[in-house]
Amino acid sequence: MSAGTVAVVVPEEFGVPSWELYELSIPCTVFGKPQPDLADPWYEFRLCGTGGTDPDANGPAAFRIRTAYGLDGLVGADTVIVPSVPDACMDGEQPVSPALVEALRAAHESGARMVSLCNGAFALAAAGLLDGRRATCHWLHTAQLARRHPKVTVDDSVLYVDDGDVLTSAGLAAGLDLCLHLVRRDLGARIANQLARRMVVPAHRPGGQAQFVDLPLPPEDDEGLAPVLAWVRENLDRPLTVADLARRAAMSPRTFYRRLQAATGTTPLQWLLAQRIGRARVLLESTDLPVEKIGELSGLGTANNLRHHFLRHVGITPGDYRRAFPRTPSPAFVPASAPPAAP
Repeated sequence: MSAGTVAVVVPEEFGVPSWELYELSIPCTVFGKPQPDLADPWYEFRLCGTGGTDPDANGPAAFRIRTAYGLDGLVGADTVIVPSVPDACMDGEQPVSPALVEALRAAHESGARMVSLCNGAFALAAAGLLDGRRATCHWLHTAQLARRHPKVTVDDSVLYVDDGDVLTSAGLAAGLDLCLHLVRRDLGARIANQLARRMVVPAHRPGGQAQFVDLPLPPEDDEGLAPVLAWVRENLDRPLTVADLARRAAMSPRTFYRRLQAATGTTPLQWLLAQRIGRARVLLESTDLPVEKIGELSGLGTANNLRHHFLRHVGITPGDYRRAFPRTPSPAFVPASAPPAAP
């Protein structure tokens, strides 16, 4: 008896843009290739097209993929995976295929485990399968998902969400984390770890680990706030208080608090901490400075304090983050006290 039937949806009526092939390749690699020495039989695997073709869809970068199954292939599947949806479906310019929506609902009602990778969450949301649930997608589109589907609790800070019978992942590599998580659920940690080793990827990144999200720039259309926030980002190594920033903005602390919260969606202290952590991230990525010095330059103080806040907000230690992002010198920030580069 196989480990279960996995059906992967291919939106062939739109063509598959070249930049979406990665998400499609993940379940094909994890579930579609037999692994007889790990589990025999492995998963039964189906690629299920949504039907029809448009030779002009998505331009010359779109691939045409002929599948052995149509949406009827979702019937009887234990797991249904939606790797992505066309950009037009995310933007609301075009609805998710009604036939796909109905097929997803029917599969879920029949007991299938429903999974989305990256922006495939928009298809599950269109089918109502994420209503009242916590879910995620690529961080660039979480606000869009929340806006278009207000019944969904969108979490932009995690790699994936396991809600039992419905699972969603963030973008790109997080889809691989989720698929390995499914193997771990189905076949155990030993087999999942061996499969990860073959794929030359970490055996396990927990779903609660943070997506590595770029911090938004301070608002530039607020003449009272923008100069102050820009100054803060250049002086994060200083001890700063809300009262200090309010004075610099020529506002009362209460007014400054209210204005900054309205502009950024967070409190001044939370915003300041996010900037300090963001500076630490840049330094970890772009310098070889020790964590003690990075704590000082980011205004987080000691190495222990840096580790505490970094682990709490990013989900991994500074050392693990540095290993995940090998050094890429950044011209955007070079600390004055950084040691000169070796000749």
